[in-house]
Amino acid sequence: MASGRFFIVIATAVALASVPLAALAAAGSPVVATDDGPVRGTTVGQVQAFLGIPYAAPPVGDLRWRPPQPNAAWQGVRDASKFAAHCPQAASPYGLASTTEDCLYLNVFTPGKTNNGLPHLLPVMLWIHGGGLVVGESDGYDPTPLVANGVIVVTINYRLAELGFLAHPALTAESPQGASGNYGLMDQQAAMRWVQRNIRHFGGDASNVTIFGESAGGLSTHSQLVSPLAAGLFHKAIVESGAYSLTQPSLAAAEAQGTAFAANAGCASQTAACLRSLSVATILANQPSSTMVPNLDNFVMPMSVGAALSTGAFNRVPVIEGSNHDEWRLFVAQTEKATGVPLTAASYIPAIAATLGVSPAFATFIGTVGYPLASYPSPSVALGAIGTDVVFSCNARIAARSLSQYVPTFQYEFNDPNAPMLYFAPPISFPTGAYHASELTYIFDLVGTPVPPPPFTAPQQQLSAAMAGYWTQFAKSGDPNSTGAPTWPAYSVSDQFESLQPPTPVTGTGFATAHKCAFWGLS
Repeated sequence: MASGRFFIVIATAVALASVPLAALAAAGSPVVATDDGPVRGTTVGQVQAFLGIPYAAPPVGDLRWRPPQPNAAWQGVRDASKFAAHCPQAASPYGLASTTEDCLYLNVFTPGKTNNGLPHLLPVMLWIHGGGLVVGESDGYDPTPLVANGVIVVTINYRLAELGFLAHPALTAESPQGASGNYGLMDQQAAMRWVQRNIRHFGGDASNVTIFGESAGGLSTHSQLVSPLAAGLFHKAIVESGAYSLTQPSLAAAEAQGTAFAANAGCASQTAACLRSLSVATILANQPSSTMVPNLDNFVMPMSVGAALSTGAFNRVPVIEGSNHDEWRLFVAQTEKATGVPLTAASYIPAIAATLGVSPAFATFIGTVGYPLASYPSPSVALGAIGTDVVFSCNARIAARSLSQYVPTFQYEFNDPNAPMLYFAPPISFPTGAYHASELTYIFDLVGTPVPPPPFTAPQQQLSAAMAGYWTQFAKSGDPNSTGAPTWPAYSVSDQFESLQPPTPVTGTGFATAHKCAFWGLS
C-alpha cells in the first residue's frame, strides 16, 4: 500500500511538471520557474508573494558550520504560499523562538502579474533583517509599500548567533580557506546568487539589485560592501543604523570566544565532531544574548568595515547611509521594561559606565562635562543621547564621509519624535522619539510586532510615502531624487544630510555638532 501511494505521488508530480507554467498560473495562483523547480505563490491585492523558497541546502548535520551548499531540486510545483521556518533563536521582542536549523529560505514579492509579460524588468531590493545577528526573521516585513512603487523585494533568513557566526580552531582547521565564522554572511551571499540565477523569472532585473538592511542587517550590508565574495552580486546598498561596528575582531580573537563557548556548552574536547553533536537547545542556552559581529577571517571579511570604506577597498556601488535621531532610547526603554524602574539621577553615572564599558572616572567626565543631567529632561533621555551619539550617529557620519570619497553617497537621519513604539507596551517613563528601528514601519508594513502599529497621522503618512519613494527611486537609479520629492543632496564636504521628519523631509547641516562628535573624537 505504501509503495502504491509513492507511485501516485511521483506520477502526480511528473504530470504537474509537464503542464506549462502559464496554464497553471491561469488556473489559480501564480506559478514561476526557478532553477530548482517551479513554485506556486499567492496573490494578495496588487502583490504576488512567493514564500518559503529554499536558496541553499538545510545546514544540518555535517553541514552545520560549513558554507551554504546547493539545494536539491524538487519535482512538481512547490507550494510557496506560506513562510518557512526561520533560524534558531530565543524568543524576544524582535523575533519568535525557533529551534529549526533548516531555515535557509527566502521570499519574493512582486507587483501583480509581473512575471506575465511586463515590457521591462524591474529593480530588485534584497532585505537583510536586523536583530544583532542573534535574533530576527524575514516573516515580519511586508514590503507592499515598496512593491507598490514598482520594485521586486526579496526578504531572507540567514543563520544567527553561534550557529551563524561561531569561529573555532577546529572549524578553521577543516576549512580549505583556513577560516571560520561568518556563515551567516555566506548565507546572505548564497541568497544573492539565487537572485542572480532566478529573479528574471519573477520579472526582476538581476543587473539592478539593491541590498538593504537595518541594525545587524545594516552591518551585514556594510560587510557585503567589504566582502570580495559579494562582488558583482549587488549594485546599490542602503544601510539603516548599521554603522555601530566599524571595527571587527580578528579571527584569533573570535576563535578564543568560540573556544570558551564550546567549553561552556560541554565540548571539553574542542572538536568539530563534538560541536556538531550539540543540540540546538544547548547551543541557544550557552550563546550570548547580546549582539555578535563578523570576524576578519581573510576570506569573507579581509578588512574591517571602517578601514575598507576609508581606503576604498570595497565593492564600489552607490550607498544610502543613515541613522535615527534617538537610536539608544530603545535600549534604555528595554532596560526600564526589564527592571520596572526608570533610570534615576543617582544611577546615571553607573549606567554610563555599564553602557560604554568605561571606568567610573571616565563615566563621571562624560556625565558631567559632555552630557550633564541639567541639559536633559530626564536621566533616561540623557543616557539615550550618549548611546545614540557614540555608537550610531557619529559612526554613520564617518561611514558616509568615507564612502563619499569613492561612490555616490546619501546620508539621512530619521527624525520623527513621535514615531510609534512597537516593541514595548506602555508605560515608559520618557518619550522614545526616533528610536532604533523606528523607521522600519515607515517603509514596511510590519507584522507581528509586540505592539501592533497604530494608524499613522496624516504627516506621518506623508513621510512614509516620501521614504518609500526615496528608497525605491534609489533602487531604480542610484539616486533617491525624483520629480516632486524634496531634494536630497549627495553627501559631500558640505556635510549635508536629509532629515526624514514629518510631514516633509528637509536638508540639514550641523549633524556632527548636534551629536557631539568632536567630544567623542569622531568628528
